[in-house]
Amino acid sequence: MTPLEKLIRAIIESEGPISVSRYMALCLGHPVHGYYMTREPLGATGDFVTAPEVSQIFGELLGLWCAEVWRMMGTPSPVCLVELGPGRGTLIADLLRAARVAPEFHAALELHLVETSPPLAARQRAALASAGSSAQWHRSVDTLPERPSITIANEFVDALPVDQFVRSDDGWHERKVGIRNDRLAFALDPAPLRAIDAMVPQPLRAHRGVVFERRDLTPIIGLAARIPARGGVALVIDYGHTRSAFGDTLQAVRAHRVADPLQSPGEADLTAHVDFEQLAAAAMKAGVDTVGPITQGKFLRALGIELRAERLKHGKDTSTVRMIDEAVARLAGRAPGMGELFKVLALAHPALPILPGFDS
Repeated sequence: MTPLEKLIRAIIESEGPISVSRYMALCLGHPVHGYYMTREPLGATGDFVTAPEVSQIFGELLGLWCAEVWRMMGTPSPVCLVELGPGRGTLIADLLRAARVAPEFHAALELHLVETSPPLAARQRAALASAGSSAQWHRSVDTLPERPSITIANEFVDALPVDQFVRSDDGWHERKVGIRNDRLAFALDPAPLRAIDAMVPQPLRAHRGVVFERRDLTPIIGLAARIPARGGVALVIDYGHTRSAFGDTLQAVRAHRVADPLQSPGEADLTAHVDFEQLAAAAMKAGVDTVGPITQGKFLRALGIELRAERLKHGKDTSTVRMIDEAVARLAGRAPGMGELFKVLALAHPALPILPGFDS
C-alpha cells in the first residue's frame, strides 16, 4: 500500500467516498505523495512519452508557428511566451532554438512556465540554461502578467481532474471512490443529481449505464479570459474527442503500460480524454474565438513536418533516416498513432485572421 493510499483511505473512512476529481487531484498533486510532486515521469525511464520527446521537429514547428502568430498580433514587445505543464523543458528549448530565425520575435519574448512539479521545474531550468534562456515560474495561470501572450498547452488539459456521473433509471448518480472488501473501489452515490441533465449536450441520448465526464477547466477559462483585453493566442494540443460523447476515459499509465487507476495511488499517471467540444464552448463564453479542433497530424502537415523531416534526413545514415521517418509517422501519421488521436484547438483574439496550420 502506498503512503498516498493510506491517506486516501483515512479521508474516506472519515468523510465517506470521495469524488473522482478529488481522487485524481490527490493522486497527481498531493504536496508530499502526489505523482508529479515526487518524480520525473517522462521519457524511456519514466511512465510515458510526449510529442516533444519523440522528435525535435515538434517543438521547432511550434517555434515557427509562434513567430508567425506574433507577427499577426502586430509584433507586441514584450510578449509573454507561456507554456502550461512544460515537462522536461524539451518543447520550450526546441521552440526557442527555431525562433532564432526571427530575431525580433526572439528578442521580444518573455518566458513564463506554469508548473507545479518541483522535479520537472528543475529539469526545465536545466534545459533553458543549456539553451541560454531564462524564465519565470508560476504555480497557476492566475499570476501570469497582464500583457499580450502566446500560450502552448501540450498534454496539459488531460491531467486536469474530471468528475464522472453514471446514468441510472432514476437519473444521474456521481461515481465516487470508496472502500469495498478492503480495497479502493468505484461506487455510485445513492442520491440522484438532477442538475447533470442541463450539463449534458442536447444531441446526446443518455441510456442506462452510460458515463458522463465533466472536467474542471478553470485554468483554461482563466487563460482565455485574458485574451480579449490583452491580446494573444492559446494553443491546446491533447488527446481526446472532437465532439462530446459518453464514456469512461479515466486511465492510468505506469512504465508505459496501462494500469488500474485505483492501484498504487501516487505512483501512476492519471488522465482522461479531452472533450474538445466542451473545452471550446467554455472558452467561447470567456470571449475568445476558437479555431479547430483539427487532428495533430493535419496541423503538423500544414506546418511542413514532412519538408522539415527531409531536410533533417539530408546526409544522414540509414539508421538516423529511419528514426526520423518513424518519428514523423508517430507524430503525424493518420492511424494508428498520435496524428489522429491528438487534436489541436486554438483560442484566439477575435481580431486575428486565420491562424497558421488551420488555413488549409
